[in-house]
Amino acid sequence: MPTGTFSKQDRLLKPRDYSGVFSQVTVRVPDRHFLILATPNDLGHARIGLIFSKKNLRLAVQRNRIKRLVRETFRQQPDLPAMDIVVLGRQGLADLENPAVHRVLNELWQRLRRKARRADTASG
Repeated sequence: MPTGTFSKQDRLLKPRDYSGVFSQVTVRVPDRHFLILATPNDLGHARIGLIFSKKNLRLAVQRNRIKRLVRETFRQQPDLPAMDIVVLGRQGLADLENPAVHRVLNELWQRLRRKARRADTASG
């Protein structure tokens, strides 16, 4: 569970973790700058994986800044559902300032919670 730290248990580490999310997407949260895909896990806490391509964020410094901000906002979400989450970056992300990225991500985490609740009640 994200509590201000970002340990290995909070991350998708293996290719099969990522492919599990891509093959069984239950929650999809699109945005102009990000796409969040998620699927429930049995671990009792959320895990996150990041995908930011050179095509969308040309410079390594840009990719690293965005990854850092995504991890930071993820850590600040104490009540995310137990899901494996993949965050993908889209075009135009490099132009956003840090506060704008924070705002967008915090809104996306809220939307993820709502959609996960809806998906949970629909399946259960």
